[in-house]
Amino acid sequence: MTTVTILSTGVTPADVLAVARGTAKVVLDPAATEAMATSRSIVDRIEAAGRPVYGVSTGFGALANTFVAPERRAELQHALIRSHAAGVGAPMPREVVRAMMLLRVRSLALGRSGVRPLVAEALVDLLNHDVTPWVPEHGSLGASGDLAPLAHCALVLLGEGWVLGPSGERVPAADALHQVGLKPVSLAAKEGLALINGTDGMLGMLLLAVSDARHLFAMADVTAALAIEAMLGSERPFLPELHAIRPHPGQAASAANIHRLLQGSAVMDSHRDDLAHAVQDAYSMRCAPQVAGAARDTLDFVEVVAGRELLSVVDNPVVLPDGRVESTGNFHGGPLGFAADYLAIAAAEVGAIAERRVDRLLDVTRSRELPAFLSPDAGVNSGLMIAQYTAAGIVAENRRLAAPASVDSLPTSGMQEDHVSMGWAATKKLRTVLDNLTSLLAVELLAAVRGLQLRAPLTPSPAGRAALDVLGRTIGEPGPDVFLAPLMEAARDVVRGPELRAAIEREIGPLG
Repeated sequence: MTTVTILSTGVTPADVLAVARGTAKVVLDPAATEAMATSRSIVDRIEAAGRPVYGVSTGFGALANTFVAPERRAELQHALIRSHAAGVGAPMPREVVRAMMLLRVRSLALGRSGVRPLVAEALVDLLNHDVTPWVPEHGSLGASGDLAPLAHCALVLLGEGWVLGPSGERVPAADALHQVGLKPVSLAAKEGLALINGTDGMLGMLLLAVSDARHLFAMADVTAALAIEAMLGSERPFLPELHAIRPHPGQAASAANIHRLLQGSAVMDSHRDDLAHAVQDAYSMRCAPQVAGAARDTLDFVEVVAGRELLSVVDNPVVLPDGRVESTGNFHGGPLGFAADYLAIAAAEVGAIAERRVDRLLDVTRSRELPAFLSPDAGVNSGLMIAQYTAAGIVAENRRLAAPASVDSLPTSGMQEDHVSMGWAATKKLRTVLDNLTSLLAVELLAAVRGLQLRAPLTPSPAGRAALDVLGRTIGEPGPDVFLAPLMEAARDVVRGPELRAAIEREIGPLG
C-alpha cells in the first residue's frame, strides 16, 4: 500500500497511475488545504459584496448573463450537476474514472477554484473507500473540459447518480455512500462549476495511454526482432553507425534494442556468411526502427504535453490571489486532443508494420523455408492463417481510428461554446488503438515463436529463448491445428504483462 499526497503544486504521472491502477491511498497536503481555504475566502467576499461574477452569481454557458439571487445560488450549483450529468452508453473503466477524480482533486488543490477544502476531501474519500462513479462513455466534447463525465462523478458527492458495483453493475450512489459510512455534500456558490470544468477525463486517459504506449513500443522492438530472427533476416541494418547518420533519438533507441535482441543466436549465425542470403530485407524488417522510433519520438512529445497539463489550472472562472475572478479558456482540450490524435497515428503504424511481418512469416514464398502458415502439415492444417486475417482486420480498424477527432468540432450551448476540442473522443479512441496494438503484437509474437520453434535444432537468441519459455508453456510445440483463440489471448497477456520483458532484460540488460 502506498500513499499519494496531493500537493498545492499538483501530482506526478506516477501518482495518477498508482491511484488509477493500484491501491494507493490519497491524502491532501496541508499546504493544499490552506490554498483552497484562501481561494474560498475570496469567493465569500465576492458573494458578500453582491458583485456579478460568472459561475458565482450567474448562470452558465449561454445563460452567463442571467443573474441568480443569493438565496438560490446553492440550488444553482446542485442543478448544474444534475443537468450536466447527461451521459449515455457503457460505463468508463474504473481506472479512467479514478484517474479523473484524482486529477479533479489536483485541480482544486492548486487553489484557483474557490472551493472549500471539504469538497476536495469528499472526492478523496470516494477514492480511498473505492467508490467509483458510473460515468457513461458518451457526453464530453472536451470543450468546457469534460463536463458530463465530471458531473457524473460530482453527482455521487450529492448522494445521487450511480456507482460501479463489485461486478460492474450499476448501484445507487446513496446506497454506496451509506455502506462505507460517507455522507452527501451540500455545495456552495461556485463549487458545482469547479467540480466539472476541466480536462481531467481526457488527461487521465492520456496519462494511462502514455504509460501503455511506452511499454508497447518496447515490446514492438521485441516482437520485431523475434520475427526477423525467425525469417533469417539480417542484423546489419540495425548497426548503430547507420542510425547515427540520421539522428532521430527514437530510431536510434529502437535500432539499438533490435540489434541487441538479435545477438547470441545460432539461428542468425546459420546464415550470416551465406552468399545466397538476400542483399536487402523487406521494408517491414529493415525499417522497423524507423517506424517504431518515430512512434517513440511522438510519444516523447505527447509526454511533454501531458506533463504541462499536470501543472495547469484548467478551471473556469479562476480565482486569482489578488482577488480577481477571471474567465479563461484553459478548459479547452485542444492540446490534449492534438497529442492523442498524433499518438494514435503513430501507434496504428507500429501495429501495421507488425502485421506485414506476420504476413511474411506465414507466406511460404517469402519466409525463407518455413512451412506454409507455420504449420508442419499444411493442407489438412491451416496453422496461423486466420490469425493473420484477424491482424489485418485490426489494422484496418486502427486506420479508421487514426482519423483525428480533434478536427471535428461541433458548436453547442446556443453558440456560446462554438468550437470544441473533441479531446475526450481523441483520448478514448487512442486507448482503443493501443489495445488493438497489443493484439497485433500478440499475433506477431505467436508467429515469431512458432517460426523459431520450427528452426530447431538451431537455438535462438536469449530473447528468443525467453519468448519460447514464457509463451511456449501455453502454446506448446508446432503440430496439428488446435483451438487458436486461447493461444492468441495468452500471447496478448504476455505482450501486455511484465514477465517476458523482465526475462529478456535479465539476459541482455534494460531495453532502451
